[in-house]
Amino acid sequence: DRWYDRSLELWLRPEPDGTARIGMTASWSAFLGRILRIEYRTPRGIPVQGWSLATIESRRTTVPFRLPLDAEILAANPLLREHPRRINDDPYGDGWIALLRPQRPFEPEIGLSTAAEIREALAEQIRTRHIQCWPIPPEQEMVEIGLECSAIFARLDETLARLAPGEAIVLVTDDPTSPIEIARWTDRTGHRVRATRRAEGLYKFLVEKAARPAPRRRSATGELEPAVE
Repeated sequence: DRWYDRSLELWLRPEPDGTARIGMTASWSAFLGRILRIEYRTPRGIPVQGWSLATIESRRTTVPFRLPLDAEILAANPLLREHPRRINDDPYGDGWIALLRPQRPFEPEIGLSTAAEIREALAEQIRTRHIQCWPIPPEQEMVEIGLECSAIFARLDETLARLAPGEAIVLVTDDPTSPIEIARWTDRTGHRVRATRRAEGLYKFLVEKAARPAPRRRSATGELEPAVE
């Protein structure tokens, strides 16, 4: 039910009443990283195609969000003023950016494409940009090459201590024992590995800081049980 503008990195969903909702594509939000804030502009008159509706600041960069067509701005998403990370977490749902009223009947010929039409081009774009789509967007990437696991996890503890609960980082290591060691680390600390990937000899772990860490230990029978001091 959506149309896409690959050059502007956005989607548009026509509504039955003639309005349209627009937002950012998931691949672009993943490339930008954690969205920190969005600043909407106030239009004078009816904005035209290409007008910058908002400025979006992420941990990686700051980019404009432009209109794909001439349209009256009916509403900005009020949720994003306090919770801009919804663009990352739910780009096709609660993370929508604006509600518009197009100035002429919606037609695909205005330059938008279906998901099927851009699938191959989008896949190539994801490959060339090395975009990693994770369950939650990481705050940063920790690249630890050639280090022993003891040193790696000491740094991981320090880095997580600076994050808020629910935030995450990607740990990258070439240590072949890291899958075993990170399982032990999660038992010891109570934090969570949300996803694991391996490519070109590297392990990548998406580590999320727990709000209430629940460390565990193995019993004499090998079963995991809560760690009690």
